[in-house]
Amino acid sequence: MRPVRARDSISLPFESSTPSIARTKLAGFLTINRASSGVIDNALIVISEMIANAVSHGVPTSEGTVEISWTINGDLLELSVHDAGEGGSLEPIDFDEDSLSGRGLSIINRVADRWWVDMSQGTRVNAELALSREV
Repeated sequence: MRPVRARDSISLPFESSTPSIARTKLAGFLTINRASSGVIDNALIVISEMIANAVSHGVPTSEGTVEISWTINGDLLELSVHDAGEGGSLEPIDFDEDSLSGRGLSIINRVADRWWVDMSQGTRVNAELALSREV
């Protein structure tokens, strides 16, 4: 089992501005933990898409929020976004350069090293990115 080095969890309003707030907090967390700029860039893309999908297609918690967490676990960055929505299908779809929507899961699929969905209690989308640590 890899050692957990750092983690953070936040509940943010179920609103279109939430990805921006989360990106700022995640960038600070990763900077403090000395992640490479490439990892930070990729993590910000993935968390933005995860939250945007939750806010667009999910359901807020009873408190009107979406729950977001990130963990540095050994050599991985683990990202998680949870909303209260149930059911539905979460599969990446093909899109072309003229598509105005529907890109979120395809982007996550391309940027994250691994991602998956847990629908056992609401909808939780998880993603992992390999960390490139600067010495």
